[in-house]
Amino acid sequence: MNYFKKILVFAKPYKSYGFMNIGFNILYAVFNVLSILIFIPTLGILFGTNEKVEAPPAYEGLGNLQGYVEGQLNFFLTQKELEDGPVAALAFICLASLIIFFFKNLFRYAAMYVLAYLRTGMVKDLQDQLYNKTLGLPLSYFSEQRKGDLMARMTADVKEVESSIINSLEALAREPITIILVLINMLIMSPRLTLFAFIFLPIAGFLISAVGKRLKAQSLEAQKENGLFLSFLEETLGGLKIIKAFRAESFLRQRFEQSTSRFKSIMIAVLQRKGLASPFSEFLGVAVVITVLWFGGSLVLNEESSLSPQAFLGYIGLFYTIINPVKAITTVNYNIRKGNASAERIFEVLETENVVRDPETPKVLPAFSDEILFKGVDFAYDEEPVLQDFNLQIPKGKTVALVGQSGSGKSTVAQLLARFYDIQKGQIQIDGTDIRELAKGDLRNLIGMVTQEALLFNDTVRNNIALSNPEASLEEIQEAAKVAYAHDFIMELPDGYDTRIGDAGGKLSGGQRQRLSIARAVLKNPPILILDEATSALDTESEQWVQKALEKMMKGKTALVIAHRLSTIQNADEIVVMEKGKILEQGTHQELMKPKAVTRN
Repeated sequence: MNYFKKILVFAKPYKSYGFMNIGFNILYAVFNVLSILIFIPTLGILFGTNEKVEAPPAYEGLGNLQGYVEGQLNFFLTQKELEDGPVAALAFICLASLIIFFFKNLFRYAAMYVLAYLRTGMVKDLQDQLYNKTLGLPLSYFSEQRKGDLMARMTADVKEVESSIINSLEALAREPITIILVLINMLIMSPRLTLFAFIFLPIAGFLISAVGKRLKAQSLEAQKENGLFLSFLEETLGGLKIIKAFRAESFLRQRFEQSTSRFKSIMIAVLQRKGLASPFSEFLGVAVVITVLWFGGSLVLNEESSLSPQAFLGYIGLFYTIINPVKAITTVNYNIRKGNASAERIFEVLETENVVRDPETPKVLPAFSDEILFKGVDFAYDEEPVLQDFNLQIPKGKTVALVGQSGSGKSTVAQLLARFYDIQKGQIQIDGTDIRELAKGDLRNLIGMVTQEALLFNDTVRNNIALSNPEASLEEIQEAAKVAYAHDFIMELPDGYDTRIGDAGGKLSGGQRQRLSIARAVLKNPPILILDEATSALDTESEQWVQKALEKMMKGKTALVIAHRLSTIQNADEIVVMEKGKILEQGTHQELMKPKAVTRN
């Protein structure tokens, strides 16, 4: 129940709808009981056993309220029979029954109507918190998690919580009220028979709840397997070219079928156990009803009993009415067990500690005016060192390029500057201020980034460029595109800046995608630029266009450029050659190309 309580926190903003639901459910429960009781005089009229009341009864207080109401009804029916005949009395009872059933179902609908606001509001807030938490988590978290599993938590697990836990809230609000009202009327009608009946209900409830004991564990396994399934599917769709090129379809098909087979086996067990609950509980309920029918029937046949035949049939109707609420509450028990498994996976994300945190009182940097400084920086992924005693100065307005083989730590330097990760030792300073003393948002406002892979969304050209500045006008977006040499090809697209570019920009060439990402950085107009292998994945012609765009964008900016080859960063003010997380040598392109530098390399 721990996670059930945590889910209930999301209901607080909608508690007014919860109270309205409870109010409507109380009225529903009242009319539900009346819909059974109203048939007792009907049966009395049909059997000719209705009590004849010649004078209206006197009101004797709340203790005898039911007797007073029954007496008034019997007095009215007696008068009706005497004046208009039994058919007219029966017609009155039928009309009253119709009105009672109308209000019963009206209040039932009203309860569900207001519950919809609570239910959908809770789901929305839960998904919003999950998404916001996902956006706020550091990159290190995603390197350890499957994207498909995170998607499963935001979709399938939230849906399971909705269907299992949030749906249970209505049962918890409605069924206890119904049980209490029915039980009161049953005790008034026949205390002896009611006490006998309720000897069996706890036994039945215990047996039904035993069905759901292992349901939570099985549900958790199912949700984990579903996460693996979505991860595998996401990886497959993202790598179709490679899969087809290496003819790996049969291998992946086999892995996919193994995953679906495991999911099938788990779900068979879950569904079989869930399916057992309804017929098993129904059989137990009928067994209890038949037992009560036998015992109550023997009381009615006893001439000393005060329970009339029509009252006994009404009592059986009430008792059968209480079976479904009891069964529903028992169902709530294993539904919550099932939903708890999904809630546990959701709160694993929501309660994940963010290791890259903002300081309690962040410093404010007026503007970047001097330099970026790496001082004795050590960094490791897990326990594998990537940077060791790394020192680097990047003066304002200068371009510093990092070159070296893959794994030398170049991209790590850029990611540490943007504070996607936190260093283990040393300092990274901007104008003498440790970047860990700045708010992450303020730090990243100073930085624009263009990476090897142009990260675009299935949206319009305009919205993809405006991602860095959503308030920008179309004219500002067009100016940024011109700087990036992208305006001309954009205008040739079917709808210009309003053209949708497909999933990950799939309708554009590699060079066009990269120029859009450059336009995005231009629109942001940050003082610091990070260019991480921005041209390495392009053909010669595209590289030339992108290189022109980069040079135009970098004018007057402080730039950290990452590349594999010296030839791509010849114009940098300083080139830093890295190897295994350390600086091997540094200087201008001409200095590094001298024979001595080549020999040392």
